[in-house]
Amino acid sequence: MSRSSLGSRVVPSTRRIVIVSAVVLASLGAWTTTPAAASGFEPRSGYAVAPPSTEQRACTLDGFVIEHLPGGIGTPTDFEYEWEDVSFHSRVWETGPDPEGAYKVDLTVKTMRGEKLSDLEALKAFLAEYEEKDPETWELRPVKVGEYDGLVADDEVFYFVSPGVAAEVSLDRERFSDQDLLDTATGFHPETTT
Repeated sequence: MSRSSLGSRVVPSTRRIVIVSAVVLASLGAWTTTPAAASGFEPRSGYAVAPPSTEQRACTLDGFVIEHLPGGIGTPTDFEYEWEDVSFHSRVWETGPDPEGAYKVDLTVKTMRGEKLSDLEALKAFLAEYEEKDPETWELRPVKVGEYDGLVADDEVFYFVSPGVAAEVSLDRERFSDQDLLDTATGFHPETTT
């Protein structure tokens, strides 16, 4: 077989591969745009999709229901981590970017699970170490968060749920009030099973 006859056989099959690939890619492009077209949505220049409502963003985190969120919070992101044998699950809402490109934390809710969280005093000692606070000068006030005993500082409230389980809520005190903090914390509790 001569080199020229081999070349003539390769080119048509290469063309078929390229053409088939182009058809497949065009089909995928049409398929991915179909839902927007089918919904009657017509994108316009400068159009921004509204973020989900507060109700749409409220749900659950690590077996805790989130029933109340203050208005005007940003986009949520979930995190999981561990420190000193205590596991954390947190959801953080941020707004931004501002003109300098920075984001600002509006609200954080978190669960904490670990054997060392045996009561409210153990939770306080754990968080003092975790947050690098001096337990003697940390200004905390006792508070009831729903049925749970807790402690509140300026921008955070934490509460003991049961042996090995605790929760914390913190928010931006430049934008939100004490009442927002307590209402959000009261609405952040273990799901009830029926």
